[in-house]
Amino acid sequence: MNFSDERNFPSYFIVLAVIVITVLALWNTSLFLQRLKDDERTKIEIWAQSQKALNSEQSDDYLELSIIIGSTNRSIPIIITDSKGDFIRDSNGKPDPSYFQNLSESLINNEQKLRSYLDKIKSENKPIELDLKDTFQYIYYGNSDILNKLKYYPIAIALLIFLLIGVIYFFFTTSKASEQNKLWAGMAKETAHQIGTPLSSLVGWNEILKAENVNPEYITEIEKDIERLKVITERFSKIGSIPNLEEVDIVEETRNAYTYLQSRSSKLINFSLDLPEKPIYVSINPQLYSWTIENLVKNAIDAMRGKGDLKIDLIDDAKRVFIRIKDTGKGIPKSRFTKIFEPGYTSKSRGWGLGLSLAKRIIEEYHLGKIKVLRSEIDKGTTFQITFRKSGANV
Repeated sequence: MNFSDERNFPSYFIVLAVIVITVLALWNTSLFLQRLKDDERTKIEIWAQSQKALNSEQSDDYLELSIIIGSTNRSIPIIITDSKGDFIRDSNGKPDPSYFQNLSESLINNEQKLRSYLDKIKSENKPIELDLKDTFQYIYYGNSDILNKLKYYPIAIALLIFLLIGVIYFFFTTSKASEQNKLWAGMAKETAHQIGTPLSSLVGWNEILKAENVNPEYITEIEKDIERLKVITERFSKIGSIPNLEEVDIVEETRNAYTYLQSRSSKLINFSLDLPEKPIYVSINPQLYSWTIENLVKNAIDAMRGKGDLKIDLIDDAKRVFIRIKDTGKGIPKSRFTKIFEPGYTSKSRGWGLGLSLAKRIIEEYHLGKIKVLRSEIDKGTTFQITFRKSGANV
């Protein structure tokens, strides 16, 4: 068993325990309901014998006992029919109330509803045959109110148990996601720390090269790479901590990111940029924002296999600003519009699947914005959209 299996063992054990408890609870409830149902039938059988005794020529003491037994049933509805299963009627041809027990008067007086109710209780319990001297009758009885209410008890238990399983599943899922976030944040900070030492050394060596009168063009290129490493280090150091947000011109920041990416990308990529002329101020962290744009553009270039059209638009709304990155790549199936932002998800043979996950975290957690796949068609391209609230706008 590996480390992951050992960590998951308690969750599997708890879920299994909950399932076992659920099965035992439902099984015991089923036994209880069946026993209650059997007890009610026993009561009706005793009541039937008392009715039989009541119709026979017995002593007054036995007659009194039959009446007492008959009066003990106050919850189980009873309908006594003749041998043909029809209602026993009085002299006026109406159902005789004396052959009904625990039924409302309004139900007894409405023969149509009474017949529907008889059909209902026929399906609930097998009738008891009452054998009299020269004929016999059928005693139909329904479930008592207690039994009817208890029928829904197993459903309530099952719902509660499923709710408990859902809570446990949610707890372990969020716990696992939290652990993953801490792991990625720790790796990012450690990466920034590890880059910092050789970076400081490179700055020193660059100063030595200047003193040695090395070709200035070489020095310029080295300084560009050093500045790039500084930016990367700063980006990684901000993962896992709350970044400082600044009121900056999102138009200018987008242009800077575009210019940097265009100069370092393949000439087979046709870049285009559509930005408003006026500045738009948004509260962002410039380093993390440029990182997000860089991840989306690199993702688009990979989707186009290094050749195609890539366009960045910035749309100004009354309260929001929308940044859209459109490519002519292979597209994304609609079923994966949200899945592609999950940590570790990648469609490439190489890669860790962190780019879009980091972009989502930067935009939605750090900047309280939104990022999504706006539209995509297979073999035609994809459009990602980032949404920010403009400074001073109430949404």
